[in-house]
Amino acid sequence: MQRRQFLSHTAAGSLAGALPLGAAAQARPKDVLVVANEFGPNSLDIHTVGANRPSYGVSWVCYDRLMTYGKKKLPDGRIVYDRDKLEPELAESWQMAPDGNSVTFKLRKNAKFHDGTPVTAKDVKWSFDRAVTVGGFPTFQMAAGSLEKPEQFEVVDDHTFRVKFIRRDKLSMPDLAVPVPSIFNSELVKKNATPQDPWGLLWTRNNVAGGGAFKVESWRSGQEIVYVRNDDWKCGPLPKLRRIVQRDVPNAGNRRALLLKGDIDITFDLPPKDFSELAREGAAVKVTSMPIENAMFYLGMNVNKPPFDNPKVRQAVAWVLPYDKLFDNAIYQRANKLYGAAGPVKTIAWPQPTQYKTDVAKAKALMAEAGLAGGLETTLSFDLGGATVGEPMAVLIQEALATIGIKVQINKIPGATWRAALLKKDMPMLINRFGGWLDYPEYFFFWCYHGQNAVFNTMGYQNPKLDKLITNARFAESKPIYEGAVKEMIQLAYDEVPRIPIMQPTMDVAMQKDVQGYQYWFHLQPDYRQLFKA
Repeated sequence: MQRRQFLSHTAAGSLAGALPLGAAAQARPKDVLVVANEFGPNSLDIHTVGANRPSYGVSWVCYDRLMTYGKKKLPDGRIVYDRDKLEPELAESWQMAPDGNSVTFKLRKNAKFHDGTPVTAKDVKWSFDRAVTVGGFPTFQMAAGSLEKPEQFEVVDDHTFRVKFIRRDKLSMPDLAVPVPSIFNSELVKKNATPQDPWGLLWTRNNVAGGGAFKVESWRSGQEIVYVRNDDWKCGPLPKLRRIVQRDVPNAGNRRALLLKGDIDITFDLPPKDFSELAREGAAVKVTSMPIENAMFYLGMNVNKPPFDNPKVRQAVAWVLPYDKLFDNAIYQRANKLYGAAGPVKTIAWPQPTQYKTDVAKAKALMAEAGLAGGLETTLSFDLGGATVGEPMAVLIQEALATIGIKVQINKIPGATWRAALLKKDMPMLINRFGGWLDYPEYFFFWCYHGQNAVFNTMGYQNPKLDKLITNARFAESKPIYEGAVKEMIQLAYDEVPRIPIMQPTMDVAMQKDVQGYQYWFHLQPDYRQLFKA
């Protein structure tokens, strides 16, 4: 498909029989919410390999953590989570040891799992042991807060649990409130485990073993997931919504039409163009937007194979990207620019613009210096689950790279297998969006640039100097040391440019005007516990 055809293409299709008609929507009870998005969870357990972002949403509402984050109201009325305020969830209280080397949690004595089994400290320890042992993303997430081995977790009594710290790390406590350290019904999972699968991952992929505010009533992968309220939930205010029907509607045009007809209540998965038009035109629905902190769209290059093992080639690509076209025609300006800075890194702000901008002559010169003036052929991959932005980006990048002799074949990878493809770290070039849960630059770099098997270091980049800077920033003992390390690591990453920052996206959500209580969260999934209809 030619670029003009693609950019002007409007998807069409029929939803006959797939969703309720307008009359049925009007009769929908106020405690039932209908959601439509491009795709849903590929697993019901965030610990399973390749669990996608919608799977995080399952974890968030179907499981409890020891703690959660507070919320704050911005001057314009938007509600967001408060990264600096931790509040009770499964734990009713906690106490730091006088020496700062451990924290002791007191669990709610009336908390139960969905099957009625009481929650005990043994379940908490088993769940934490699992998270630090299964490997991959969950284990690396725990390590980001220096939570690394089962010996750190202690059962004091049935309702008292202790975490022992192996080092002073400001991210340890915040890391306990992200989706990964969710509390599992350990006896239920163990009944469905095998010697080959001791943590029961095959079973939890398709079954929930939690005690959170919602239960999964039914799940048809690729079609819909239905949640029903857990009326025995004790770890927070009982949700006002009784039932959530979250459906997969791949066609963006259909999702917008369903929203405007009133057949769905909310969607957070429309193309940027649609959100731009809905917000500008004062439509019958409301749109809320929030810049996604610690996040970016980027073009990554595999530094372990030619030609992108040569930094000059990577820099050439960085100088030829059509940044303004990407900003205007792929994301319709619903982002912050991460290019065109006036000079080198001077602040610790993250993300911040690079010095790169579109300069074809400079890009051609760098290709010549790399000995590749005659060009090369390569493959550019993107996630079909995010095709509304990824596909126009790929087409525009393909056109731009052709001007310096790089012939690109576009590779479309299904959303259900995108995460698994990323973890292989063998794609020559890729378009991806990454956002760090904990809003610190060193956290982003720990995930995305550290050479020691960082899960989202999708470029396979290794630089011992940068690794040391990341560690220095994580455990800095003074503000000057911290700020110096952060500035230097950002500059080094931008000079070596294994990934090219393009833009910082916004989180856009469109909903009916009677939907209230929406709160922005770092994991970008809706918190159904807080939503209600006026």
